Amino acid sequence: MKLGIVGLPNVGKTTLFNAMTGSQAETGSYTNAAAKPNVGTARVPDERLDWLAEYYHPKKYTPATIDFVDVPGVASGGKGNEVFQAIRQVDALVEVIRCFDDEGLFLEKADAVRDAESFELELILADIEIVERRLERAKKNAKGGDKKYKREAEMCQALIAHLESEKPARDFAFTDEDQDILTDGGLLTVKPVIYAANLDETGMAHYAEDENFKALSAYAAERGAAVLPVAAKFEEDLAELDAEEAQMFMEDLGITERGLDRLIRTSYDLLGYISFLTAGEDDVHAWTIVRGTKAPKAAGKVHTDIERGFIRAEIVAFDDLKACGSMAAAREKGLFRLEGKDYVMRDGDITNFRFNI
Repeated sequence: MKLGIVGLPNVGKTTLFNAMTGSQAETGSYTNAAAKPNVGTARVPDERLDWLAEYYHPKKYTPATIDFVDVPGVASGGKGNEVFQAIRQVDALVEVIRCFDDEGLFLEKADAVRDAESFELELILADIEIVERRLERAKKNAKGGDKKYKREAEMCQALIAHLESEKPARDFAFTDEDQDILTDGGLLTVKPVIYAANLDETGMAHYAEDENFKALSAYAAERGAAVLPVAAKFEEDLAELDAEEAQMFMEDLGITERGLDRLIRTSYDLLGYISFLTAGEDDVHAWTIVRGTKAPKAAGKVHTDIERGFIRAEIVAFDDLKACGSMAAAREKGLFRLEGKDYVMRDGDITNFRFNI
C-alpha cells in the first residue's frame, strides 16, 4: 500500500510524514519545482503479531508495512508539473488540511473547506489536461472508422464537461467499457481520500468542538471521504520519545491512540485491505491482501510457487487461538480448519499453506 501525503504548501505534510515514518525530512516552504517527494515506510501496528511473537519467540518478526510519499505542496496554477506525476503513483491520498492559525506563515485564518476545495480544483485541472490529451488521440484514431475510439472520444468529451463543472472524476458515471481510463488513465480525482485535519495541541484536545474540523467532517461526508483529526507536530514529537514518555504525553491530551494507528486503520478500511498471518519459530509475518481474496491468491503473496502448487490452507482464526492459548488446544476444540481453493481469506487468519510443485 502506498499513501500520498498531499495538500497545499506549509500545512504540515512533511511534519506528518516524519511522524508516520520516523524520518527526519526537512520541513519548509519549498516550491513545486524545487523539491522531490520524500519516501518512507511505516510498520503497521498489529497486536495480534505481537501476541504471536510472544508465543513462538521467532527468529524474525515481519509486520506489514505502508509506504508514505510526502509530495511537495501544490500551489495554485501548478498543473503539468512533476508533483502530479508523484501523486499518480499512490493508491490513496492523505490530504493534510490546515486547522490551525500561524501568523508567521499565513496571512489568512484557517478555513478547512476553502483549502480542501482549492486543492481539489488543482487536481481537477490536472485531470482535464490528461483527458484532453486522450481525447485528441481518440479523435485521431477514430478517423479510420474504429467504433472503439469513437466511443472513447465521446466519453472523454463528457468527462471533460463533468470536470469543467468542478466535479471530481470519481463522481462521473463510468461504464464497464471505461475501465481502462480508470486503471491506466492517470486520473487524480478518482483516488480515495482521507482528510487529515491538522490541529495544534489545544485544538486536538477538543477537536470535536473545533469549527474547522466540524466543517471539514461535513464536507468529507458529502464526498464519501474519511476524515481524521491529527496534531502533526505533536505526533512528530511523540515519535522521538520512548514508549512510556509518549504514553504520558498522550494521556495529558486525552489521546488514547497514536495518529499512525488511526491513519493505518482508516486506510485499510478505505482501500478494503485485510491482513492474514503466518507464524512459527522461524518467522511471524503479516501479509496484506484485498478483502475478498481467495486462498490460492493469498498464498501467492508468500511465494508464487505456493500459489502455483496450492493444495489447501490450514487455518485457525487468531481470536480462537488466543482464547484457547495454544495450537494444540485449538485443534482439540475443532477450531483448526482445512480450506480449499474457493476459501475467501478473513482478517486475522493464521495460515499454513500446503502445496506441491
